[in-house]
Amino acid sequence: MELDRVVVVGASLAGLRAAEALRTEGFAGEVVVIGAEEHRPYDRPPLSKKLLAGEWEADRIQLRRPDSFDELDVEWRLGRTAVAMDLERRAITLDDGTTVGFDGCVVATGARCRRLADQERHRHVHELRSLDDATALRAQIASGDRHVVVIGAGFIGLEVAATARALGNRVTVLEGGPAPLVRGLGAEMGAVVGRAHAAEGVDVRCDVTVERLDKRGVLLDGGELIESDVVVVGIGVEPNTGWLEGSGVRTRDGVVCDETLRALSDDGTPIEGLYAAGDVLRWPNPLFDEEMRLEHWTNAAEQGAAAARNLLAVAADAEPEPYAPVPFFWSDQFAHRIQFLGRSSPDDEVVVAAGSVDDGKFLALYRSGDRLHGAFGFNAPRWVMKMRSSLADRASWDEALGVAGGFS
Repeated sequence: MELDRVVVVGASLAGLRAAEALRTEGFAGEVVVIGAEEHRPYDRPPLSKKLLAGEWEADRIQLRRPDSFDELDVEWRLGRTAVAMDLERRAITLDDGTTVGFDGCVVATGARCRRLADQERHRHVHELRSLDDATALRAQIASGDRHVVVIGAGFIGLEVAATARALGNRVTVLEGGPAPLVRGLGAEMGAVVGRAHAAEGVDVRCDVTVERLDKRGVLLDGGELIESDVVVVGIGVEPNTGWLEGSGVRTRDGVVCDETLRALSDDGTPIEGLYAAGDVLRWPNPLFDEEMRLEHWTNAAEQGAAAARNLLAVAADAEPEPYAPVPFFWSDQFAHRIQFLGRSSPDDEVVVAAGSVDDGKFLALYRSGDRLHGAFGFNAPRWVMKMRSSLADRASWDEALGVAGGFS
């Protein structure tokens, strides 16, 4: 396969890291980066924290210095959205009707927020995915005298809740599950995080169902109206794959890829020169023997670079490397640092292996069968990171307990 032009669809973290890797690996051909937003690539984690709090402005979250963007020698197509892919012609159609041909392509189109019915009709209802979203929400909560209702107690919802409360606002969090962060941490550890929010004055309400949005606030199933000045909807995301419909690229809650991040066709065969990275990608992680789609910063950064390297390797008749990371995510909420390595599932046994919940600093290990599945740290960053090698080495449960037993 000859590579003269590589197109990266998506100008966020994964897309930028793919473009950077192409250049650092010596690719001298054309690189075109297509981005739906007008902004050059920026860092998303501060959107719900430092930037939302007004402590940082937009220039603080750029992923590269302004002059260094030009050093990449990349053609930026910003403010343009990919609407179709033609694999036979090797071309991508944009929303302005133009087409961009490619020899190789990295799909990094990320994800978009799930929405409630009629959400766009209410001016006091917000979501948080982009810089523009954060700027609009900040203007509404900066005064510190509003009642902010957050629908969804995932990481984004809780980070917004913590920031809004720290600004002095009254905050209510509504969650349909039995505990906050139940999807990522499970009910037991999610409840610990919920209690930390309650201690800061956040009203966390679980096992509730939102009937609909109302101009006065949020109407719950059963008729209770929670009046509010500002509503933030944080009920998860869905990958941006609609533009690939009919293209022959297999999608299933993401672009389906093999272990090397190479996209698969509808019939399951790998597609030459087409890779994916970031929130949009679903692939089998050989380290965990599990298919997964990750929505975390570390994964986007590492996966974008890995996809670009494997694209170049195959073009050079070299062997591509399977992408087999230990998943990692973190969150800062109030004064608490929350970190997780590995995976969790509802069937996992959870054991506090170091520290204690009552002391507000602990390490919890997740057991699947006879193997360490995940490690959760609450205000225990060094303990968490010391478990990375255990997960990478597929440590047994007893081996993991032995490692954690040495922490103090």
